[in-house]
Amino acid sequence: MLAIFSLFLLTLLVITAAAAIQASNLFVSVMMMGIFSLLMAINFFLLDAADVALTEAAVGAGISTVLFLGALAYLNPHEHRRSPKRTLGLVLVSIGGLLMAYASFHAPEFGDPSAPTALHLTPWFMQTTAKEIDIPNVITAILGSFRGYDTLGEVFVVFTAGIGVLFLLSSPKTTSVPTSKIVGLRHYVIPRLVGRLLIPFIFLFGLYVQFHGEYSPGGGFQAGALIAASIILYALLEGQDRALKAIPQSALTFLMCSGALLYTLVGIAGLVNGGYFLDYSVLAKDSVVGQQMGIILIEAGVGMTVTGVLLKIFHAFVSRGQSQ
Repeated sequence: MLAIFSLFLLTLLVITAAAAIQASNLFVSVMMMGIFSLLMAINFFLLDAADVALTEAAVGAGISTVLFLGALAYLNPHEHRRSPKRTLGLVLVSIGGLLMAYASFHAPEFGDPSAPTALHLTPWFMQTTAKEIDIPNVITAILGSFRGYDTLGEVFVVFTAGIGVLFLLSSPKTTSVPTSKIVGLRHYVIPRLVGRLLIPFIFLFGLYVQFHGEYSPGGGFQAGALIAASIILYALLEGQDRALKAIPQSALTFLMCSGALLYTLVGIAGLVNGGYFLDYSVLAKDSVVGQQMGIILIEAGVGMTVTGVLLKIFHAFVSRGQSQ
């Protein structure tokens, strides 16, 4: 039954992707991509990748859709006429798809216990995590400790991408829309009531994912996306002015910068205490306690940076057409 449902979802993914590509109306295309991301999140849950599913749902189906809609405000709602010379593109895409399909036939089956990762990496991670870190969620241990350098790089990629987008959106404004007139959906009763009901739960769930990532799916990336989504929903319902009163731009800049700085300082603390960079075991007398402290701190840094970057980008989109 699960296989049939998975096949059904994959079919919907193909149909949704084709609809997004073929739609000449860009609004329809954005909505199709949002649905595509939501279907991908469901597929990730079915594959037991709950961490990835949370991120896909919050960022792909939620925040990205809002940002695409914001970009559409400055674009023609209809796509330009397509070039008739698409034969080469179709050939290259077809060849790439066939190569990927051929390669998939040689990959281990899903859940195969004799796969190389199940025979070598998985047992090592399970045994080492239980002994040296002692947290139930092995994924958090891998991303936060064993792959600490990789996760630090991802944080700085998010940080750098945020700075780049803010530079792009800081060009001279072409229109003048008074801030007081941008009130969001404040006068629409049903969206406002439903949104006010959902916002506290989304925000609370984001905090739960942040501080419970050692025991269940979650962590800083997922929590930051969820918290940012709750604030963006508040801004859409009540207007940007009220959202900025709740969390001003200066606080968002602080979150954006201090999160990456906190992660780096945790790594430096390992050097100061006689260990390696991002070696959490030297942060406390008990190496296991030190590992747990380090993971909690770096996950907090990840959540702060992701929240700050996403909200700064959103406000940059909204403020682009406002008068000074």
